[in-house]
Amino acid sequence: MDDKVRRIPPTLATLRAATHDAGFTMSCEERTGSLLAVLAASRPGGRILELGTGVGEGTAWLVSGMDATSSLVTVELDATVQTIAREQLGSDPRVTFVTGDGGDWLEGYDGEPFDLVFADTWPGKFTHLERALELVAPGGTYLIDDLLPQPSWPDGHEASVKLLLAELEERQDFRCVRLAWASGLLMAVRSGNVGCGHDLA
Repeated sequence: MDDKVRRIPPTLATLRAATHDAGFTMSCEERTGSLLAVLAASRPGGRILELGTGVGEGTAWLVSGMDATSSLVTVELDATVQTIAREQLGSDPRVTFVTGDGGDWLEGYDGEPFDLVFADTWPGKFTHLERALELVAPGGTYLIDDLLPQPSWPDGHEASVKLLLAELEERQDFRCVRLAWASGLLMAVRSGNVGCGHDLA
């Protein structure tokens, strides 16, 4: 069985063209996107948080899985790249775009928790991890990607990834699985009193 993605969001082709023109190289890969769509679809009426809009490829995948009563907040520091996402997806009333530092947003947010948190940037992942996990609702999912070594990693980043995984493994309030698939994923569900698995090669 292959893992080729066969169901693509209708806005993805336009976003990819804009991504190429902008020279942006950090969009989530296709298999990760397909998982985002499935996770969004698993939460009818769900509240979703994306940290790191980029040009909106991950956003498009999430939107493609959401039902009419779901909502998405997506946060991005770089206004230039987020403008691409706003142009393609900004007319969807289910999506709220926030331009600003993800760490500042996490620290200042005082609303309801989220059923799905996708952390695709440093805040909520390598910084402000505790705050991001606090915002996962009971039974909700926390997802991170880019955990397998990549040529674009800066010096010392592999050590940061190992520290992040070790910290998550020590938690007793999430059930976690690490997947040596796509760019390397960790998915964690808030459930309490269980530790993380060891499934990432």
